[in-house]
Amino acid sequence: MARTTRNSAGALSRLESQKIHLKSICLQYQLYLLLNSHFFCLLKNEMGLIIIFLCASVPKTAAGHCKWAEVLKDLEQIKTSKDIDVSLYTANTDEDKECQEPVMRCFFLETKVILQECLIKNCSKTQDVLNIWKNGNASLENNKLNSTTPAKCKECEEYEEKNFTEFIQSFVKVIQKECKH
Repeated sequence: MARTTRNSAGALSRLESQKIHLKSICLQYQLYLLLNSHFFCLLKNEMGLIIIFLCASVPKTAAGHCKWAEVLKDLEQIKTSKDIDVSLYTANTDEDKECQEPVMRCFFLETKVILQECLIKNCSKTQDVLNIWKNGNASLENNKLNSTTPAKCKECEEYEEKNFTEFIQSFVKVIQKECKH
């Protein structure tokens, strides 16, 4: 029963995030209609210019939402798990900018190892791990432009193996760094 509540809380959190995004889109659309119908009239006075400036800043606010936010929430859920005991290839948190995508791919590949371990041991955090893996893969699928690894970037297996706790700490740092960009 507790598992259902926890899953419901995660679903509710995602639903709230979607509501905020939808409200932002609705606001942008209303501003678009306003500008589209009165654009030239607005350019003639100072208040019009202020409205145009405010409308131009709205997409920046909406784009400020990090695509990794849901993954970060789920990482926070699993980081204290006592029933996950694996060694994982852990990418460095200070890799070059051009190596960020291969680093993210490495973390999500290793998340699949955690998921397999959880399925075998029937971990209490299996659903959270599955969410991380699904959300990560969905975000990476949308970013397939750089699917080749630059020569100077390491392959996942070249990184040092670390315990679960160190892996999660590094994963969180990398995502936080990615969200700041």
